[in-house]
Amino acid sequence: MKATVFLGGGRITSALIAGLRLGKYSRPIVVHDRNPAKLRELKRHYGIAVEPNLHQAVGQAGLLIVAVRPDSVSKLLQQIKINRPLTVVSLAAGIPLLRLRALLGAPVRWARVMPSPVSRSARGLTAVTFHRTCSPAAKREVRSLFEKIGTVLEIPESQFDAFTVTYSSSHGYHALAALAASAQQLGLSRKTALTAAAHAFADGILFWREGKIPLDRLLHEATTPGGIAAAVMNAMESSGYERIIEQGLRAGMAQARKNAKSA
Repeated sequence: MKATVFLGGGRITSALIAGLRLGKYSRPIVVHDRNPAKLRELKRHYGIAVEPNLHQAVGQAGLLIVAVRPDSVSKLLQQIKINRPLTVVSLAAGIPLLRLRALLGAPVRWARVMPSPVSRSARGLTAVTFHRTCSPAAKREVRSLFEKIGTVLEIPESQFDAFTVTYSSSHGYHALAALAASAQQLGLSRKTALTAAAHAFADGILFWREGKIPLDRLLHEATTPGGIAAAVMNAMESSGYERIIEQGLRAGMAQARKNAKSA
């Protein structure tokens, strides 16, 4: 059986392999990286095969996953020669299929995938989009892998950058840290502040996701006029809460465009 081969042994590869192990993924996994220490660590933690030689790693691939930084994609792909039909998946944020095809074209079938580091727990969220040369079987193969680690959404490539800047778990971590830090300023201990803030985000959102109550109704119920929650929300809105979030997302979109130009 041909292997699923990762080119790049960094954080996202580690997270995906951890999730695939939880999801009982049966295909052999091989990782290539120029850093021997990364390969030793991945082999020790997950028992996967490692291959320091790029060309030998590619030769073992039934499915090839490019998991290097966006500014390294061009150099990596220029070193690869593929003379057989092969589905190649790019995890590089911001680099469009058109550019990937220019770097490594037929007989390669390209897909772009944006998985979350939360995939480590097999509760991730992954966006996928395919080049028109991808067959139904190739699409099923890619979806099947990422369905092992969470929910998969197929979206148009034109929406990929907007999805990327929106879905990141960094939003939750950042908001949790900010809310807890503010609560500490009010006198709560760090442990109590984190517990309260985590409840505000995690348990509240889980209730919404698992229930059938619309979000706007939950917001209305939570912010009773004249109540404490209403005072908090009104003060945050008047300080530009939504505007600041939009500015952050637009900065992410700009970085995605920069990644595309650098590839």
